[in-house]
Amino acid sequence: MIPVPTPPSGPFPFFGLFLNIPAWIYHKPMTGTLYLVATPIGNLSDISKRAIEVLGSSAVILCEDTRHSGKLLNYLGIKKKLVSLHDHNEEERIPSVIPLLEDGKDVALISDAGTPGISDPGYKLVREIIERGFTVSSIPGAVAFVNALVASGLPTDAFFFGGFLPSKKMERKSRLQELKDIPATVIFYETPHRINAAIDDCLNILGNRKAVIARELTKLHEEFIRGSLSEISDALKSRDLKGEMVLMIDRHGDEGRAEDILSVSELVKSFEAEGHDSKVALKLAARKLGISKSEAYRILQSEK
Repeated sequence: MIPVPTPPSGPFPFFGLFLNIPAWIYHKPMTGTLYLVATPIGNLSDISKRAIEVLGSSAVILCEDTRHSGKLLNYLGIKKKLVSLHDHNEEERIPSVIPLLEDGKDVALISDAGTPGISDPGYKLVREIIERGFTVSSIPGAVAFVNALVASGLPTDAFFFGGFLPSKKMERKSRLQELKDIPATVIFYETPHRINAAIDDCLNILGNRKAVIARELTKLHEEFIRGSLSEISDALKSRDLKGEMVLMIDRHGDEGRAEDILSVSELVKSFEAEGHDSKVALKLAARKLGISKSEAYRILQSEK
């Protein structure tokens, strides 16, 4: 049996009591921290000193793809246990993280590139860790859409980040309808096999606004494609873009919706007067207004 010491007398009796009790009896072990560590979006030299320190001191590093993140750790000379955490297993991984934090061990979460949780796994884990009373700390670094926006030339005073647009056309158009009146630069992530369709839908729903596509950010072939949505749409028809990209679209301005500003029928008549047949004239009118041919035809019928 462990003897319980008698509280000493004097002005600070409890101070004396604690001095006589072994530390392990009254000391509650500190819990670990979940660190959200931003990693480079392209150029590995962009990793921060603090990010390196946290990755090096964490007991486990959670990542989307262990092979991909293994290359980063090899570059940094860090040897740590990598555990996959992605969209399909995030909820299953959470129970294994709790005991580590309870034992006072730190855990790091990284994504394939950029800041974890931004259009990447991590939200469910962070929510659960916070609800259980553990500490969550974010180690700042690159975010692709922020890097793209500040170099785009579009307004930065107000912006809306919408993540990835829906892959299905009807859902994508519905989403754009919801966002068309937002008084801010609108930003999306997009993939190579969907970018053309996304641009065309943005053109049809939002009008012929100024836009910018940023790709290969911080890499050797970094590129910004600038122009109106119709100009970018035409430019992409002859190109085969690679890698994920950031699509940024200016807020609603005077270019607006075509039917609110210009008459399709007047444009068609002007092109016909130049010698074009009705089909070509309609196509040219649609291109000038930054809308699809089918949309121009609908407006044309409504104007009759």
